Amino acid sequence: MTMKKTLTLAGNDSSGGAGQAADLKTFQEHDVYGMAAITSIVSMKPDGWNHQVAPIDGHVVEKQLDTILSVGVDAAKSGMLGSVDIIELGAKKFAEHKLDRYVLDPVMVCKGEDEVLLPENTDAMRELLLPLALVTTPNLFEAWQLAGTSGPIKDIDGMKEAAVRIHELGAKNVVIKGGRTLENAADLFYDGKEFVVLEGEKIDTTYNHGAGCTFAAAVTANLAHGKSPKEAVSNAKQFVNAAIKHGFKLNEYVGSVMHGAYNKFPVEVNN
Repeated sequence: MTMKKTLTLAGNDSSGGAGQAADLKTFQEHDVYGMAAITSIVSMKPDGWNHQVAPIDGHVVEKQLDTILSVGVDAAKSGMLGSVDIIELGAKKFAEHKLDRYVLDPVMVCKGEDEVLLPENTDAMRELLLPLALVTTPNLFEAWQLAGTSGPIKDIDGMKEAAVRIHELGAKNVVIKGGRTLENAADLFYDGKEFVVLEGEKIDTTYNHGAGCTFAAAVTANLAHGKSPKEAVSNAKQFVNAAIKHGFKLNEYVGSVMHGAYNKFPVEVNN
């Protein structure tokens, strides 16, 4: 059997729940060989758990990408990119290597924050990465920023409006994650032709650190295995529901999803 290979271009979460740490764990659970190009190192102050982000020099990021892309990958994703220079670098490399199974997870802030710290990064993602993306996986806040809608997205109709705008900007498939905000933890998938609402169990927990990264990584792994975007997103929804349902406490400030939960405790999704 030929091992499928995947790339993540993302930050490193020192606590292990999100970023490339989550991506590599998720890739492993999907039987793909994961490789990581690290864009930044995220640490947390032990007293208060405030985020500290240390960017990686662009030349170092480029060398990591060159190493991985020389091996060849079946699918790729990006997460926290950190600067316009890194976004431009990622877009350049993905285009040069004709990565047609690329997942854009448009990370804009760390969990717990509610405003874009670097709006120019959002502009660069919109202009350079969305047109390359087979799938993009924004949450409600990120979808609002990418689509440029008049206000926060609060319901399925708002998600549909944003999905259409994001698709028009170049992303071939859009999945907007409703998360705990919407009834039945509804996500919306849009391929330019039809809307599909994916529902799952709404889980009352705060142990959800890394859920977004894990979802995008699961989509990427499923694409590497040859699944269609719709199938990849549906399977990723099931994978993340299980991971959240079996999340666990890390410390007094945060709890992580359990990346291996689906293979032990699968959760069904209505779609």
